[in-house]
Amino acid sequence: MGHRGAMAHAPENSLESYALAEEIGVDEIELDVRLSADEELFLLHDATLDRTAGDDSARGRGPAAEMTLAELQAVVLDSGRGVVSLAEMYDATSTVIQLEIKAPETVKHLADFFAARPEAAARTYLMSFDADALREASERMPDIRRGIIRHSVETANAFDGGWEGLVKYTRASRFATGFEGLSEEIADAVRERGLELHVWPLRTIEHMRRAVALGADGTTSDDPATAQQWLREVGP
Repeated sequence: MGHRGAMAHAPENSLESYALAEEIGVDEIELDVRLSADEELFLLHDATLDRTAGDDSARGRGPAAEMTLAELQAVVLDSGRGVVSLAEMYDATSTVIQLEIKAPETVKHLADFFAARPEAAARTYLMSFDADALREASERMPDIRRGIIRHSVETANAFDGGWEGLVKYTRASRFATGFEGLSEEIADAVRERGLELHVWPLRTIEHMRRAVALGADGTTSDDPATAQQWLREVGP
């Protein structure tokens, strides 16, 4: 999976980054969705524009959720343009999209969006750290695949019923976790339950060796071209 596109080589969550990820040949693009003040869906990882600002037009504006889509698209980010809307992204891409729900208020609007865009729904995984948001997504969009994210197995096990209870509550088909605490026994148990196992972040060839040894179904990298090279070096 290309993390926010191919963010090691192009500005994150930009059309350029998504296009580069597709050119590299990723299986999926991971990106982040939020809701504007006028209830439009747009793509941004952080709650504010500051870190990805290209000039002062995007700095010190406060929460992005308090700006309209027109205001968000009028600023200059490090991509040289404003934020990308969800619709723009789907129109510009063709690969599977790993859409991370950053704010729970987006869920009902995503349901409306995908009801009108079934072709986009068919190539989407809804992902989130927010168990309640993912549970709501399962109720509003039961036909769209879902994945729950945790930084580690330990944080997953803090949920009532452990990682298994977390997956059951969110009705997820994918469990995405950091490498910490992820044993072969847990990896086997995830697969025995018919779930996909995804590990992240992939930053070194040792991470790739670990992912392959665990039999992971996928992994997320800022630099998917290098990750592909590491996979070739590690071998099947």
